[in-house]
Amino acid sequence: MSKKIVWVTGANGSLGSEICERLPKDVYELVKTDREVDVADRQAVSSFAEKIGPDAVINCAGLREETMGEKGAIRLYQVNTLGARNVAEASARVGARMIQLSTDDVFAGDVSMELTEFDTTVPATDYGKSKLAGERFVQSLNPDHLIVRSSWVYGKKGDNFLTYILKMAEDTQFLSVPNDQISTPTSAAELANFVIQMIDSSERGIYHASCQGSCSRYGFALSILDYAGITTMELVPVLTSSRDMKARYTVLKNLMMEITGVYQMPDWREALKDCLGR
Repeated sequence: MSKKIVWVTGANGSLGSEICERLPKDVYELVKTDREVDVADRQAVSSFAEKIGPDAVINCAGLREETMGEKGAIRLYQVNTLGARNVAEASARVGARMIQLSTDDVFAGDVSMELTEFDTTVPATDYGKSKLAGERFVQSLNPDHLIVRSSWVYGKKGDNFLTYILKMAEDTQFLSVPNDQISTPTSAAELANFVIQMIDSSERGIYHASCQGSCSRYGFALSILDYAGITTMELVPVLTSSRDMKARYTVLKNLMMEITGVYQMPDWREALKDCLGR
């Protein structure tokens, strides 16, 4: 029996690299792309999909940068929104299942309650708006889709909060970290395990996939230093609400996992320990 072809976009990022590393090579034939196939380029995506004929496409491509003014916002929508549209169109055309990675930022973060797949999405940032628009394109363009929302995804590779804290600890004595940004750190490795299991699943729609529990950014940073055995940097808790930013609470509840019984994510502390080899 021939192997199923799985195309992973954004393959060099924290999550994409974990999926590529963990994908069972005896079952699937991996095709990975990053910047060499720009998901914002509709023709490039379509041509590549036609060329390789994937059975499934996992779209990890995305941008988070929001500090580049109007041009930066345009690029966010090109990659996160049009990119999702282009991959959804192309995957549907070749009969491939699509798994779209999304985010807790589709929620406003202004209520202190766990958020399920059935709660109203009201993004407050261009990043969140661009990702939500991408979700809607996927829903309308490829019937065989799974949208996976997660939060504070980190890993040993790529630009993420874990690699940032570890890098800052190399030559910084004091670091201010928000204590009123609340969510759940989610290991890219654990998220990758879930995504891979869902490739051949019949489940469709939206799934939340965050690790269990919650903490502040400050608490997350403290745990990183603790589990990594770093004692050379002191963390200072600060309130972002005092710096022209809003406090945020975006703890996702994996309700669809619970009611279908298809998977269970681990506690975020245990996942962080595993990531750091503790």
